[in-house]
Amino acid sequence: MKKLDFTKAPLLKSLVVLSVPIIIANILQTLYSLIDTFWVGRLGAEAVAAVSMSFPVLFLVLALGIGVSVSGTILVAQYKGKKDQKKVNLVSGQTFLMMAISAITLSVIGWFVAEPILVLLGAAPDVLPDAVSYLRIMFIGTFLLFVYFVFQALMRGVGDVITPMVIVGATVVLNAFLDPIFIMGWGPVPAFGVSGAAIVTVITQGLAAIVGISLLLNGRYDIHLHWSDLRPNVPLLKKMIRLGLPMSIEEVIRALAMFFLFYLVAGFGTVTVAAFGVGVRILSFVIIPAAGLGMATTTIVGQSIGARKIDRAEKITWKSSGIGFLMMTAASVLTFFIAEPVSAFFIPGETEVIRQSTEFLKILSFAFGVITVQHVLMATIKAAGETFAAMILNMFSKHLLLIPIAWYLSTSAGLNEAGIWWAYPVTYLTATVMVMTWFLRGSWKDKKITETHSSVSSK
Repeated sequence: MKKLDFTKAPLLKSLVVLSVPIIIANILQTLYSLIDTFWVGRLGAEAVAAVSMSFPVLFLVLALGIGVSVSGTILVAQYKGKKDQKKVNLVSGQTFLMMAISAITLSVIGWFVAEPILVLLGAAPDVLPDAVSYLRIMFIGTFLLFVYFVFQALMRGVGDVITPMVIVGATVVLNAFLDPIFIMGWGPVPAFGVSGAAIVTVITQGLAAIVGISLLLNGRYDIHLHWSDLRPNVPLLKKMIRLGLPMSIEEVIRALAMFFLFYLVAGFGTVTVAAFGVGVRILSFVIIPAAGLGMATTTIVGQSIGARKIDRAEKITWKSSGIGFLMMTAASVLTFFIAEPVSAFFIPGETEVIRQSTEFLKILSFAFGVITVQHVLMATIKAAGETFAAMILNMFSKHLLLIPIAWYLSTSAGLNEAGIWWAYPVTYLTATVMVMTWFLRGSWKDKKITETHSSVSSK
């Protein structure tokens, strides 16, 4: 089947061809945590809380590595739009080089700081041992997790979203098969409990990483990785760091905000921690279409800017925003009415956990529409190379604002855990207004990051 040229193809067709596989792949990826939550939930609220307490720490680790994938996606998309295959390959190699250094460093540090960080987060004595074990196993697999993370990002940059979808689908099926065996035990495999979920994740993501690297080395999927592309190219690495560092800083701030939220949540007890964990995982599933539209927009905008078709980049942004807003508004209505049975599915019999997670989801549903618009507009700003502006916008409009609002509503205003829930829609609405204001200024249209410089050579 002939591949679309996303610098020329009809906008709606381009958006559908890219976004649908990305959304499916993201749904499948999210099933990892949902399947884990389902089986861990059979062990009780303490087990769910153990996995939930690990979430902000893992989020911080991914945050430190996300800048690597973002800079790779942006540059690969723009060089693809310029039809410069050598630079596409070179950027891909340098992205993996940066990823390897980051992942190995984080794995070593993470192993030693896992327990003190969880204690700092307020993990209860009945939760701490399982949380530490789960987190350390996940740190061991950081390199494998990063490899596939970067593979997906680079594939999106060149417009190949089918291959990652197929690989994710296969690993999710394997994850669903292995989870009950390693968590509950079966035959010669002992019951690892909470740690079993981490072991299975590392195994399946490791297989996905091996497949991904193999595909890039054989050169049949729009990127042909050569060993020479892995030699450090200092000028290009500097450019990638300039692009990626703001995104890493932004995600670190976001992760630190999550740390503070978990600290607030932990103050209300293990039941609330479990409810928050369930709610966050269901939320990550519900807003997948928003993230998928944002990722598809990044590819189309990046390639369009690379081809110097700025009007096309602007049109696809507005079209994607409109479609996403309508779609996610409908999803918010559905979520509001099915919040309770969905919560009960993941942690049956825990009445208070179900009540609190249901309340969390219903309050969050008011923000689904604006979340999508914010995702898409921010995707365009990043795809244009304005990563520093994106960092500032997110840092002040969303992450830093979330902390004082959540603290005030949950403590001074006397709303308890519900104050944390309400802080989310208020923050998302403010973030969307600020991002839209910046987008309308139009400075992103003048950003140029792929001019030819003799110092950034492909050899």
